[in-house]
Amino acid sequence: MSHRLGPGSPPGVWVCSTDMLLSVPPNPGISWDGFRGARAIALPGSTAYARNHGVYLTDSQGFVLDIYYQGTEAEIQRCARPDGRVPLVSGLVFFSVETAEHLLATHVSPPLDACTYMGLDSGARPVQLSLFFDILLCMARNVRREDFLVGRPPEMGQGDVDIAGYLHGARAELWRELRDQPLTVAYVPDGSYNYMTNSASEFLHSLTFPGAPGAQVVHSQVEERQLLGAGSSVVSCLLEGPVQLGPGSVLQHCHLRGPIHIGTGCFVSGLDVAQSEALHGLELHDLVLQGHHVQLHGARSRAFTLVGRLDSWERQGTGTYLNMSWSRFFQKTGIRDWDLWDPDMPPIERCLLSARLFPVLHPSRALGPQDMLWMLDPQEDGGKALRAWRASWRLSWEQLQPRLDRAATLASRRHLFFRQALHKARHVLEARQDLSLRPLIRAAVHEGCPGPLMATLDQAAAGGGDPGVAARALACVADVLGCMAEGQGGLRSGPAANPEWVRPFSYLECGDLARGVEALAEERDKWLSRPALLVRAARHYEGAGQILIRQAVMSAQHFVSSVPVELPAPGQWVVAECPARVDFSGGWSDTPPLAYELGGAVLGLAVRLNGRRPIGARARRIPEPKLWLAVGPRQDKMATKIVCGSLDDLQDYCQPHAPGALLKAAFICAGIVSVHSKLSLSEQLLCAFGGGFELHTWSELPHGSGLGTSSILAGAALAALQRAAGRAVGTEALIHAVLHLEQLLTTGGGWQDQVGGLMPGIKVGRSRAQLPLKVEVEEITVPVGFVQKLNDHLLLVYTGKTRLARNLLQDVLRSWYARLPAIVQNAHNLVRHTEECAEAFRQGSLPLLGQCLTSYWEQKKLMAPGCEPLAVRRMMAVLAPHVHGQSLAGAGGGGFLYLLTKEPRQKEALEAVLAKTEGLGNYSIHLVEVDTQGLSLQLLGTETSA
Repeated sequence: MSHRLGPGSPPGVWVCSTDMLLSVPPNPGISWDGFRGARAIALPGSTAYARNHGVYLTDSQGFVLDIYYQGTEAEIQRCARPDGRVPLVSGLVFFSVETAEHLLATHVSPPLDACTYMGLDSGARPVQLSLFFDILLCMARNVRREDFLVGRPPEMGQGDVDIAGYLHGARAELWRELRDQPLTVAYVPDGSYNYMTNSASEFLHSLTFPGAPGAQVVHSQVEERQLLGAGSSVVSCLLEGPVQLGPGSVLQHCHLRGPIHIGTGCFVSGLDVAQSEALHGLELHDLVLQGHHVQLHGARSRAFTLVGRLDSWERQGTGTYLNMSWSRFFQKTGIRDWDLWDPDMPPIERCLLSARLFPVLHPSRALGPQDMLWMLDPQEDGGKALRAWRASWRLSWEQLQPRLDRAATLASRRHLFFRQALHKARHVLEARQDLSLRPLIRAAVHEGCPGPLMATLDQAAAGGGDPGVAARALACVADVLGCMAEGQGGLRSGPAANPEWVRPFSYLECGDLARGVEALAEERDKWLSRPALLVRAARHYEGAGQILIRQAVMSAQHFVSSVPVELPAPGQWVVAECPARVDFSGGWSDTPPLAYELGGAVLGLAVRLNGRRPIGARARRIPEPKLWLAVGPRQDKMATKIVCGSLDDLQDYCQPHAPGALLKAAFICAGIVSVHSKLSLSEQLLCAFGGGFELHTWSELPHGSGLGTSSILAGAALAALQRAAGRAVGTEALIHAVLHLEQLLTTGGGWQDQVGGLMPGIKVGRSRAQLPLKVEVEEITVPVGFVQKLNDHLLLVYTGKTRLARNLLQDVLRSWYARLPAIVQNAHNLVRHTEECAEAFRQGSLPLLGQCLTSYWEQKKLMAPGCEPLAVRRMMAVLAPHVHGQSLAGAGGGGFLYLLTKEPRQKEALEAVLAKTEGLGNYSIHLVEVDTQGLSLQLLGTETSA
């Protein structure tokens, strides 16, 4: 209603029947231009179907001329459209405000006041009216007043002669109020209409898609989908093993275990795995088999009904059962009419509705489908099945229906829904499918059964020994815990180092996945009592997932190697200098686990700011067996200095905010020091190098710049240290070594920063969807002179906002592990967009690159909502007329904004533009140029400053 039929309609009232099933295309093409009066929605039907239903007769402009119910062949043919179908009365009507007010005015006019509680409470005699054949019929253009007043709606029948005069007055009042209101039909030729019916054939038709190439599977887990016939339907089922379903058949609310063969034209519902054996060896055709929950004198039990698809439930006419005549049924089964009906029951009342066919209680055993299925093919068993059937307490459908236990039925269906959902969840995880489990998680928590879901996720995490599957399963457990907190208990993102979780974490760290998952579950049970504990437990489950991600990324060590070179003299500085990086497309796809689950591709530029390479490190050997660390500006006097004289001083290398943590991790990653060695720090240094090291790192970029500072700094530090230790490491090996270092540091992060800053120029880094994680780099060749053109049009604007992206990474990983459809699609688009951006560079097209930047920024915002501060949005809006495209660097949230200007050398012009804009804060614009050198290493003398 809201999204297909309603859009564009003027103010008014929709009236909708609830006794039909409608299918409406996404854009039904209904025009509301110039509309007034009332409008009925009509869907197509065959002339044969129309014989038992209502149809509209309209003119060429859509105005209703008449409405026929169970019309003659001639009347139905007059309503036919060129394709031979007719517009059915489909249960949907829209009244404009004017028409609705006219209709509303009748509620105080006798005898129509009797349609309301006000009239009834005043003692008025009830009057029955039809929406279509009273209210709408009086608006049809070909209907004459005399005919309308003496008519009656089909619902009333012909026996209520005494109220004919009463109805005459009601119709006269309707005619007076509504006759001048126009009635039109909106015909939806691509829709379908199915009235709720007693016909099994029509019911099956409404649940299936005849002619569809495959089966429709909804809320179900099916192990062997290839056995489902075309046009069949499976709803809320769990099908294990070979369960074959014929075309046009429907399974609902069943848990079946094959081998089972259900042929064409069948409807099977309410069977559990315990009843599956009754179906083994049978092939059903044109049958309706249902399991029911019933209450008999307060006791709950199961009953099973079996009828034919073609059987009629009408009281009149020639009756059939199991698609055969009663006489043929009696002959085949040995059942007699006195088994089904009392002897004094008149023959005209002996029908399927009143036949006591269905056993509800057996004196010595539980009932099953076999108590009905034997009738299909009575075996030579000496009449054993017939005697068991006769020994049972049996009811007719009329007697059984009031005893159906609807509460038990709903509870059983709910239980089955979650049972199949748990199977599906495990399959989704183990098959690495990009399907989101978030809806199931919310449903399980809402329905009060998160425990079985978490147990299933535990099994998936521990079962296959696959760290990738386990990490996603643990992230899903964290989602369950977070959902259980119902938005209370604090922020989802936060620390995950509570001592109570050390034991399960230690199992994961040493690779014992099964014991780790088990220990996590044991600890989890202690944290379920209130929202704050639930959220903290969720954080620790995400922390456990980070351990598994870290182990996966550590596989990049396979591609780290070095060769021995001459050891520099003691005191001789090795200086590494690097450019910053600007990402033009693909960011986030390099972030583990996306980098090895989806495969990443990022296009980045190595850049100098204001003509300088802003990131560097220097290292040298010193006589003392200690580590001297300095962090800060290039000048020693202003740097923060740290001295590590023992292994204890290095223990905080994995705490990113500890002083000098990155430098300490660099010594460990480079293999110069082992914190797990039995030798002391001084003994390790003296034995291997005859003394200690001094390491100094610096960056001229502000904190949170978004230009990849920390990863590039790590690469520079490793390069300088390795060379000072007498080893040469190639740039590609350094890229992988930085991945290793950042996992030691526990900051995580991807590979695009070090690719962008250690490798020169314009390039694309790629990683495949596999482990070990390997990054491959392709240099992009651009037209001659394009680099200088790019330099003239590229600017960096420091927004003055420190990038507060601490939780952005956790939010993105949470969304990825949840496989939110928008995030999965966006991640694929990021990778695809990188290849398009590379082609724009090869063409040397600034407008195309601008389009790439604009699209990339939209992708970043979708990946990490909240990465665009208000002040930055205002700044970008002011700059938009002057640029081909723009984006915040890195993850966004602040830092540097990079622009591709329409005109060259626009620094001063844009400074003037921004100066006129209020509320932008402390910004600055910087010249930027592509760096064609990348990482540089040089050996200097032994002087104290580089």
